[in-house]
Amino acid sequence: MASERIRVGVIGVGWGSMVLAPAFRAVPEYELAAICSRRPERVAEAGAALGIEDTSTDWESFVRRDDLDVIAVCTPTDLHHDQTIAALRAGKDVMCEKPVALTVEQARRMLEVAQETGRRHAVNFEGRWLPDRYALWELVKQGYLGDPYLARVQTLGELWHPSRKLQSEWMYKVDEGGGYLMGLSSHDIDYLCALFGRPVAVSADVRTTVPTRTRPDGSVLEVTADDTSTLLIRFESGVHASIATSMVALGVDQRRVELFGSEGALTLDGVLMGTPEQATLEGYRLDGQGKSALALSERRVRSGAVIPSRRAGSAILALALMLEDWLPSFEGRPTPGVPDLHDGWVTQTVVEAARRSSNGAGWVDLTAGD
Repeated sequence: MASERIRVGVIGVGWGSMVLAPAFRAVPEYELAAICSRRPERVAEAGAALGIEDTSTDWESFVRRDDLDVIAVCTPTDLHHDQTIAALRAGKDVMCEKPVALTVEQARRMLEVAQETGRRHAVNFEGRWLPDRYALWELVKQGYLGDPYLARVQTLGELWHPSRKLQSEWMYKVDEGGGYLMGLSSHDIDYLCALFGRPVAVSADVRTTVPTRTRPDGSVLEVTADDTSTLLIRFESGVHASIATSMVALGVDQRRVELFGSEGALTLDGVLMGTPEQATLEGYRLDGQGKSALALSERRVRSGAVIPSRRAGSAILALALMLEDWLPSFEGRPTPGVPDLHDGWVTQTVVEAARRSSNGAGWVDLTAGD
């Protein structure tokens, strides 16, 4: 396969059309060959927009096609488990959107099948490659912090404040994978695991601050998913971390990461509703450098492909860079740093532990059963 293009079929044409399609096309080793969606009008519209005539509405037959090498699962979370396992058992490599599943048990089973079949697998935690977070990741790997001590991540916005319009209704339903613990904080959990290793214990408060919303027609939407959460995480490496997220913070738009260690500190300030390129990165070192402004990552795709300038452009670039870093696996070489179904399972264990803790379990040990 190293000398042939890797043929990709994408299931899901929302985020799949907006981000996955241009990301795969930015890396010439992949060929976006076909798309699938259960709604005929959606897949026809997406096919026309992307210039793809090979479309399907039947994902079960789609994943079994002999002419596809990789299946990219970019559907609602409650479909990930069945579609990923079916694709793996059909002999396909899989890239799955995050969060990987609704439950830890589903995530574990997906990982087990991947291991049983020996197929390649990746998870779309592309946030690791955003220009601001990639720069921070590189600095930590280079030892900027010395021995890391403490990490704090805070995201505040007003997307679920009662004064704002409703988002897609599934996002308000916990049994459909909704809520910002799954939708946004999962990126932060994965990112901290990439920086500091294995999480071993979690304590949290996860809540629905606004339990009902009124639809435009006057009917009431019952909200079961979280709009606010605060997690404390202990890592095996000794790092103590907090992740605070709220989408009912009126008048605020903030995305902030703070890291502290024995030799240095790093602070990344950005906004949720902007782009990573708007962020500022500052460092502080004990070796005489003191406090200084640091550059964001300037890494771009090797092909020189032009990334769209729309707001999703940063996600397209980040995913394209992740796809570049995944390429060695198709030649049998390791791809450290590329998140896979194991990383997806780890993140899901933290999410589920946070909910258990919030329901009265206190500190939840993630090592039980090791």
